[in-house]
Amino acid sequence: MTLLAAFRRSGMATALATSALALTFTVSNASAETIRWARVADALTLDPHSQNEGPTLAVLHHMYESLVRRGTDGSLQPRLATEWNIHPDDPTVWVFKLREGVTFHDGSPMTAEDVVFSFERVRHESSGFQALHTAVTGATAVDDHTVHVQMAGPSPLYVQNLTNFFIMDSGWAEKNDVVAPQNFAAGEESHAVRNANGTGPYTLVSRDPEVRTVMAYNNDHWDDAPAVTEIIYTPIAEPATRVAALLSGEVDLVQDVPVQDIQRLEQTDGVKIVAGPENRNIFFAYDVTSEKLASSNVDDNPFAHAEIREAMALALDRDAIKQVVMRGQSQPSAAPLPPFVNGWTEDLNAYSAPDYDRAKELVSEIYPNGFSFDMHCPNDRYLNDEAICQAYVGMLGRIGVEANLVSQTRSLHFPLIENWETDFYMLGWGVPTFDSAYVFDFLLHSREDGFGSYNGSRYANDDVDAKIESLSTMTDLEARNKVIAEIWDQVMEDRPILNIHNQLLAYAVRDGINLEVHPENQPQMSTVTYDN
Repeated sequence: MTLLAAFRRSGMATALATSALALTFTVSNASAETIRWARVADALTLDPHSQNEGPTLAVLHHMYESLVRRGTDGSLQPRLATEWNIHPDDPTVWVFKLREGVTFHDGSPMTAEDVVFSFERVRHESSGFQALHTAVTGATAVDDHTVHVQMAGPSPLYVQNLTNFFIMDSGWAEKNDVVAPQNFAAGEESHAVRNANGTGPYTLVSRDPEVRTVMAYNNDHWDDAPAVTEIIYTPIAEPATRVAALLSGEVDLVQDVPVQDIQRLEQTDGVKIVAGPENRNIFFAYDVTSEKLASSNVDDNPFAHAEIREAMALALDRDAIKQVVMRGQSQPSAAPLPPFVNGWTEDLNAYSAPDYDRAKELVSEIYPNGFSFDMHCPNDRYLNDEAICQAYVGMLGRIGVEANLVSQTRSLHFPLIENWETDFYMLGWGVPTFDSAYVFDFLLHSREDGFGSYNGSRYANDDVDAKIESLSTMTDLEARNKVIAEIWDQVMEDRPILNIHNQLLAYAVRDGINLEVHPENQPQMSTVTYDN
């Protein structure tokens, strides 16, 4: 039976009809140059320095460009920078040679001054990317096409931090009063939230948040012309509706394929599945430092007890989640570190089988009647995110812990973490630098001086902080890796994060369309090819 037949038999045809009415494009409007791209969620904002978040970055990469880009093979590729090196006379300075003849979408030339401005803007306190640039003390335009970036000390790996650092037009920013990034957590609006003026291969045609974003090929772009000249990007939250839109021909690409549909789609005529591992971990984290939890029924903080954190880990059945919830589309692991990343080891990946009797004993020794708390989870960000949380709620119930699931859209979920308004939450984290320091800087360093912006666990360890800070200027890579291992040893002992698994990716595309899976889950429509 085809998926479409199963879809109709299951009574989901109403969803298909609903989606056909909701979507504002039709099959007849498409051509070989138009790609209709659907995924579960929209970009949170178009401000290029506001939100360090997957779907947001995937959209922005089409309109804005970075100095360097991560290829599908994981390599660094030149983009707006054609060359980069450490200054031969000063190991604390990075030198970037810029591509000549590049213009922003409004026709303004891109110069070194725009790059310097972007370095200042991305380091602003409202930027979601601050932690990537904490070792930067300033940037200087040497000439129109050369930039020197001054570091606090030798930083041989810094260029790895720049794959999602977008260059912005300083004049456009000043004209439209967007010199500072949008403060997303505070609910701020600005001109940059719904408008864009980058150097990328596509220009913004129209933007209706959570409904549709249209982009058209930038005829003045410096690179070779792509096969795709128009992108119609549509967020479709409901999994069945996304699949139905693909099968009906309303969309050409579904980026977030429901795991339960992968096998059937592989057997469906006219559709193919492109699969690969993602550089992303999914994990739970909890407030480990507050004296009392806001949502708990006990008078202290259960998660401040090492025994309770151990019990929470013993109650997590990763293999059951892989088999039942993820239909095999996950790689269970103990540490929030994908295998791609420097610092990963087999020991960090290894996890224990659940032990509900021991976990229940640990809980009852401190809380004879158990305890409760609110579990915050997104329902439109990661593969089967809400279902994973529901499964864990049931697992915790077996050890005398009552988790009250609060499931909501990621635009509400992420600010809770940033504003320290959640006791327990799910989060996913990719590592675009392919280095452990990225995890440390954002998730495990104390929230201060640009570090720890997503450290919702409030984890704080002075010794760990000092070691994290030392990594950015260590030139002996063997010694650096030793420090990374020491940090992981301490973090795994302290358990501020309860990792679940690494995600696996699957894109569904119509036959005749060729697109590789990107390890950062950032498909580039400019790389799409069509069969003749």
